[in-house]
Amino acid sequence: MTPFPDLERLVPDYVKCFEAYIPSKPDDDLKKLYGCPKLYRLNNNENPLGPPETSRRALRAFDTTRASIYPSGDCYHLRQKLGGIFGMRPDQFIVGNGANEVIAFAIKAFCRQGDNIITADKTFAVYEWVAEFSGFEARLVPLVDYGFDAGAMIERIDERSKILFICNPNNPTGSWWDKRTLCSFLDRVDRRCIVVVDEAYREFVENPDFPDSMALIANYPNLVVFRTFSKMYGLAGLRIGYLAGSSEVVDIIRRTCVVYSVNALAQVGAFSALDDPEHVGRTRESVRAGKGFLLKELDLMGLDCVHGEGNFVMTHLPISDSLAYRKMMTCGVMVRAMTGFRFPNWIRITVSHREALEAFAESLSKILKEGRMF
Repeated sequence: MTPFPDLERLVPDYVKCFEAYIPSKPDDDLKKLYGCPKLYRLNNNENPLGPPETSRRALRAFDTTRASIYPSGDCYHLRQKLGGIFGMRPDQFIVGNGANEVIAFAIKAFCRQGDNIITADKTFAVYEWVAEFSGFEARLVPLVDYGFDAGAMIERIDERSKILFICNPNNPTGSWWDKRTLCSFLDRVDRRCIVVVDEAYREFVENPDFPDSMALIANYPNLVVFRTFSKMYGLAGLRIGYLAGSSEVVDIIRRTCVVYSVNALAQVGAFSALDDPEHVGRTRESVRAGKGFLLKELDLMGLDCVHGEGNFVMTHLPISDSLAYRKMMTCGVMVRAMTGFRFPNWIRITVSHREALEAFAESLSKILKEGRMF
């Protein structure tokens, strides 16, 4: 028998103690497993309208012979377009294989052994995960009223703090900082750390007090902004997101990038998505109507909810969230169990089209009534 590698010696301690994230099975397997002929995915905050029509046309027209040719290694044309839209230089943008990759780029660029990042305890978990499986400390600050606590985050800064991650609006609570709060925070941090503002759900926000973070980069050179094409633009399956910042900071981050990680189809889809401004308005209208229906149904069930900006709502259940997940799957409705987000007995529901939300309301109401019978 071939000797096995000495994993005890080879694997760092911070990897040994880290549990791998196990994604859900494909739809066809899930339908067989739970015996449901149809599955409504309300777990990943995807846009039920799909990509903009401009993207659909560009993807349909894609020359398949290009599949044998490497894509633009730095998403040249997309960066040119983003620069024109935001009034910035193309070299101020880095495009990655989804926002998860650009999170890793930023952490690798600034953190070394003994350093830490600071974020909230109940937010998008990838900031924490990437830091910890890379061997860096993730300092988690409790939310206050379901929102980021600016003062408490600043108090956690020390000489080894490198990056502060703010999810605005926050996933999963929907809370957000207005321009005054964000600028005050940036002023207090000064030049001590990089401040990352993750705006994955920015395009869903209609409140005029929401900050234009891209415009703030000129005054705050330590500010880095993340955005994605997965949510509003319906391109989650193509995996493409980007970051923006001052040329000096972005140049440092670029040194940690893996070139050619963004495939040609994703670049085509994202480039074309930006040509359909009406898509954002249509999606916002759909989310507004869907959220109104969802909140009304949850109120009729007597459930407490947390919601703000974004295309999702959280609700607190009188039963285990994992139990509710399994029972709802048998009805063909998939939600996000929130224990992993440190919200035990809560679920997060994507605001989707009416048919999906009606199926959700019917299945959850049925499950809750069954629970009250025992």
